[in-house]
Amino acid sequence: MNKIQQALQNRILILDGAMGTMLQRYKFSEEDFRGERFKDFHKSVKGNNDLLSITHPQAIADVHSKYFAAGADIVETNTFSSTTIAMADYDMQDLVYELNYESAKIAKRIADEFTAKEPNKPRFVAGAMGPTNKTASMSPDVNDPGFRAISFEQLRVAYRQQAEALIDGGVDFLLVETIFDTLNAKAALFAIDELKEERNIDIPIMISGTITDASGRTLSGQTAEAFLISISHIPLLSIGFNCALGAKQLTPHLEVIANRTNLAVSAYPNAGLPNAFGEYDETPQQMAAQIKEYLDKGIVNIIGGCCGTTPEHIKAIAEIASQYKPRAVFSSENISI
Repeated sequence: MNKIQQALQNRILILDGAMGTMLQRYKFSEEDFRGERFKDFHKSVKGNNDLLSITHPQAIADVHSKYFAAGADIVETNTFSSTTIAMADYDMQDLVYELNYESAKIAKRIADEFTAKEPNKPRFVAGAMGPTNKTASMSPDVNDPGFRAISFEQLRVAYRQQAEALIDGGVDFLLVETIFDTLNAKAALFAIDELKEERNIDIPIMISGTITDASGRTLSGQTAEAFLISISHIPLLSIGFNCALGAKQLTPHLEVIANRTNLAVSAYPNAGLPNAFGEYDETPQQMAAQIKEYLDKGIVNIIGGCCGTTPEHIKAIAEIASQYKPRAVFSSENISI
């Protein structure tokens, strides 16, 4: 049993909160994003948060530190958009390896510092692999339903580049997250599987889908149960949901998968639903009170926050979670199909 599995047996693990929400506090300008290295770059890069791992690594390190200090066991690398597909928006495809490698190194350094201070509470780094900004199973053109903006093979190649750099940078496991199209995720899982076989390594994989609205389905039309079944051919550490919904709205979908898998179940919802200005108003106490329902029902093993969440949210969640025993995992006894 590896360290992360051992930790899951001992306690409910706390994932970090939103990186983007924290970086907004810095109010970085276009010049800040560019730094000295990209001061003459031909395209605007403001908003490319992943680039800050190169131009402002200390800010990224500080965010990770704040989440660990708040009680997080796991932080995600600052690599949500670090694929050639997403970086094409900024003409920065050539930076993909460096972005992932440097982001992983930053997060791992901070994790090791906290583990050294508290050896009984090891800290982990999840290599964040976002969904890209293209979908493999649906057409972006309503007038041409057969059109696809990306192929499975293009996604596989892009995800492989990302996974390779994250592993080289020292992540403890990979997190394929915010999945709105399971075909995209399957390309990522296929690429990771290839790497595992070639390198003869067994890096754990977390997978997290996103339920897009009240229909209870992903954007590509799958229910929670269908999502679980469609990716169950790959050995996984955990499965769960993040983003799109607040904690309360996510509860029934988490129950569905928790009752049908012996994997760990993860959840990192938004701080409620966005208001008219696209901001999130749910306080740490409000969010933690809703997450208590997950804990009372025993449906999660890993819990954190997505859009709008801060170290204050994570601290409140960690305090409540510490009062509960972890949901049983890695045995077939808790499966009910």
